[in-house]
Amino acid sequence: MIELFREYLAQHLSFTGNGTVISLILMAAIAVAAVAFYYITKFVLNLLERFVLRTPTTWDDDLLNARMMRAISQLSPALAVNWLLPQAFAKDGGTTTGIISVLTSLYIVWAIVWIFVIFTGNLYNAFLIRPNLKAYAVKGVFQMFKLIFMGIGVIIALSILIGKSPVVIITALGASAAVLMLVFQDTILGLVASIQLSANKMLQRGDWIEARTHDVNGEVLEVTLTAVKVKNWDNSVSTIPPYALIKGSFRNYQPMRASGGRRVERPIYIDLNTVRFCTAEEVENLRGKGLIEKEDIGDDGREINLRLLRRYLVRYLQNHPEVNHSMTTMVRQLEPTNSGLPLEMYFFLSNTSWVEFESLASDIFDHIYAVVHEFGLSMFQTPAGTDLSRAK
Repeated sequence: MIELFREYLAQHLSFTGNGTVISLILMAAIAVAAVAFYYITKFVLNLLERFVLRTPTTWDDDLLNARMMRAISQLSPALAVNWLLPQAFAKDGGTTTGIISVLTSLYIVWAIVWIFVIFTGNLYNAFLIRPNLKAYAVKGVFQMFKLIFMGIGVIIALSILIGKSPVVIITALGASAAVLMLVFQDTILGLVASIQLSANKMLQRGDWIEARTHDVNGEVLEVTLTAVKVKNWDNSVSTIPPYALIKGSFRNYQPMRASGGRRVERPIYIDLNTVRFCTAEEVENLRGKGLIEKEDIGDDGREINLRLLRRYLVRYLQNHPEVNHSMTTMVRQLEPTNSGLPLEMYFFLSNTSWVEFESLASDIFDHIYAVVHEFGLSMFQTPAGTDLSRAK
């Protein structure tokens, strides 16, 4: 069609310099055609967008949004110019048309790369708004794809500018791979670490992690190619490289939250000088207060106050409504120390939220501290100045 239009102009323009006039008219016609292509594409994409919004699924709404449609419509004029220009100036294409053709090709490459970048961003945003997917730390993976698209676009653009095949540029880059690996070392390591963290489900957004070597203790905000952003419990924000977590070690408390039980492993120190046999009157007194039961008393009649205390504490923890009874619950002795005999409480609370957990654990130990003296036992503590003056 464009060739027929050119022949028609050549037949009807017979005055001097008609070649220049024909070229200008053809340029104007190509520009008009490019604008027409833009509006036609925009109209079709608007119809497609309305159809997408009416479909029952929401994935197409997130991926083919207005930003994506606009990027596609902006590509159509360049495609029209790139298609019509060689047909119009196939015989006498000069420097100007050559420059226009190169610039148009570069724009097409940029527009296609931009479409892929927008699509990748839309896919990541779709992950963020879905409860079953937003926890996965996949931002680094999507950043990797964006870098790949941009890298391919740069290689193709260079091949257009220098008039060489992209294979030649890739071969040249392969020769300088060692230098590139040195320059982009952190990015490459971060990419590999991000994939490992995501694939092995070692880390997700919202997890509570602790990395003592990096002084990090808080909730994960974001995982990218080059940094893991953590909001510490003092409201400060720490950033550490992903490969540092893979190379070193960190503790993830999220499985504890999901398990429905948070461990309490805390000892009290009993003064060994107060451990003794109980008299019959003391045993009856403890039974009268409901601190021991008949099965706690042996046949020999020689009960030890520390053993009675242990049995009481086990029963107390097993009957406590906030203790997770499906997990281990025990009271055990540890090796005696200079500070007395450690009597360790080992159990799990059902409430894993930090504030409620600490409050419940404190309530339980308040009761334990108060009940120790009922068994004729004393807790050990280092003497203070007031204790020494009272002893005098």
